[in-house]
Amino acid sequence: MKFLFASLCLIAASLPVFAATIDVAVASNFSAPIHIIASQFQKETGHVLRVSIGSTGSLYAQIKNGAPFDIFLAADTQTPAKIGEEGLGIASSQFTYARGRLVLWSAQAHVVDSQGDVLKKMAFNKIVMANPQLAPYGLAAQEVLQQLGLQESLKTKIVMGDNISQAYQFIATQNASLGFVALSQVMEQGLIQKGSVWLIPTQLHTPLKQDAILLRKAEKNTTAISFLQYLKKSSTQQLIRSYGYDL
Repeated sequence: MKFLFASLCLIAASLPVFAATIDVAVASNFSAPIHIIASQFQKETGHVLRVSIGSTGSLYAQIKNGAPFDIFLAADTQTPAKIGEEGLGIASSQFTYARGRLVLWSAQAHVVDSQGDVLKKMAFNKIVMANPQLAPYGLAAQEVLQQLGLQESLKTKIVMGDNISQAYQFIATQNASLGFVALSQVMEQGLIQKGSVWLIPTQLHTPLKQDAILLRKAEKNTTAISFLQYLKKSSTQQLIRSYGYDL
């Protein structure tokens, strides 16, 4: 299978270019970079990416129920692997496109300190996280609170978003004082855009390794295969890094 996928990549690179549209399911944390990547991909190739954003768990459920996606960019490695095992995707195409970072963020300055001590002081009304059952970033946030011994003491203050985008919106609109979001949601061009942040040490949670996979529907779709290769380009990787991801 690996040889077959590599051969298809070579074919995709050599075929003449015809404008096409592909459907890409994308984990919420990657919302900002994917729209820029999609724009650049269209400018360079003429091909259009139709992007659907959601939690990794909800997108997996849609794929399992027959949603017509060509590519899945998840927020973990386990879900794409499951898709490959279940025959819903091409297992040999799976690769890591980004490694995310979790942050504790407030839209207001001087609320979150650089060591995260604000969590222990508990001088806030609500704290938001994505649903751990649907979103890997929510699971990572839960692990952080467990590691710090704060899950029980904070449980009455926790508000769940369906995904990391909803968690961000709760905080951005100040319906909650602070919460756990992806670094990519508050960083652009290597700079925090507003508010206050604690960059959470990676040893406090399972690594946020994010994998892509070609779905079965697009097994011979040269445009979809070309886009997976486009994600690996140095210029694309540089853009991904500018949003706080590691590669």
